[in-house]
Amino acid sequence: MIDVLLYNENEHGFWDDFVRQANNGTIFHERKFINYHPKGRFKDHSLIFMEKGKPVALFPAVEFIDGSKRILYSHRGSSYGGIVQPLNQGVEKNVKIVKALGEYAKDQSFDSIIMTLPPDIYNHQLNNYLEFACFREGYTYLKREITSVLKLEDDIDKNLAKFKSTHRTAYRRGEKMGVKVRETDDYKAFYAILKNNLKIRHSVEPTHTLNELLALKKLYPEQIRLYGAYLEETMIAGIVMFDANELVTLAFYISHDEDYQKYRGVNVLFKDVIADSIKRGFHYLDYGIFTVNMEPNYGLARFKESFGSGGVFRDTIQLTIDPTSLKLRWTGKGQLTIS
Repeated sequence: MIDVLLYNENEHGFWDDFVRQANNGTIFHERKFINYHPKGRFKDHSLIFMEKGKPVALFPAVEFIDGSKRILYSHRGSSYGGIVQPLNQGVEKNVKIVKALGEYAKDQSFDSIIMTLPPDIYNHQLNNYLEFACFREGYTYLKREITSVLKLEDDIDKNLAKFKSTHRTAYRRGEKMGVKVRETDDYKAFYAILKNNLKIRHSVEPTHTLNELLALKKLYPEQIRLYGAYLEETMIAGIVMFDANELVTLAFYISHDEDYQKYRGVNVLFKDVIADSIKRGFHYLDYGIFTVNMEPNYGLARFKESFGSGGVFRDTIQLTIDPTSLKLRWTGKGQLTIS
C-alpha cells in the first residue's frame, strides 16, 4: 500500500535530504528553493508518498486555478517538478505511486495534474519508469520543449573541438582584445545588463527580481555562481549558473551589453565556464531552452549549437482527471491510502 500525505513542514523535515539523495532530485525540488517565493504567490499542495512508514517519493506541487479548472501543478515556481524518487526504484513501485497520485487528485476534486519533468540527463540512474507509469495511467504531453545540452568531456580541449570554427575564432578574438573572465558577486551590474537586454530583445522582465536573485544566492552560496566577462573593470557580459545537482550545471541567465558586442564576451565566458564545470566534476552543461510553448527561436538554437550542444526534451505532461471509480480509504489525519 502507498499512503499519500499532504506535506507538513513540522512533520516532514526529511524533504531536502531525500531530494539530495534522490535519483532525479534537483535544487528546484528542494523546500529551501521552493520556499524563497513570497507567501501568497502560490498555494502549496506538495505530497509525500509513504510505504510501511517510510517515504518512497515526493511531489512538490501547488494548487493552480485556470478559469474554472483546479489543477495540481508541479511546480509553477520551479524549473522542474514531477515525482522525486530514490535510486533503484523499480517499475512496479513507479506504477503504484503514479496510481496513488491520480486517485488522490480525484478525491481532492482536482480537474487535472500537470508536471514538468527534469530532462533525462538529471537522472543518476537512467530509466524511464516514471514516464512509463504516467503514460500507462493516461497522461499525455502538454508540451515538449527543447533544451540545449553539452556533454562535458574530461578536458577542455575536447569540448573546444566541438565548437564551430566561428565560435573558436570569436573567443580567441575576445581574449586578444583584453576580455577577462572571473567569478563575481556583482549581481547588481549583471542584472542591469540582463534587464536592458531582455527589454530590447523581447520586451520582457527577468524571471527573478534582483532581490530574489540575491536571496537565492544567499540560500545557495556554492551552487549559484555569477561569471562575469570584463573589459578592464567594466562587466560586458555575464552568466548565472545554477548547479542543479551533482550531474548538471544549468546556465540560468546569459546576457551581454549590446554596446560591447564586438568583444564577444559570451563566447569567452562559455569557454571559461565549460573549463570550470569540468574541473568541478559535472557531466553536463545545460544551456537552457530555446523554445517557448514549442515555438523555436532558431537564432538562439544556432548560437547554442555552435558551442557543441545538442537538444534534449524538457517535457510537461498532464492527466485529465476522471472523477469516477475512486478506490480510496482514509486512515487518519490528512492521510490517504491507495491499495
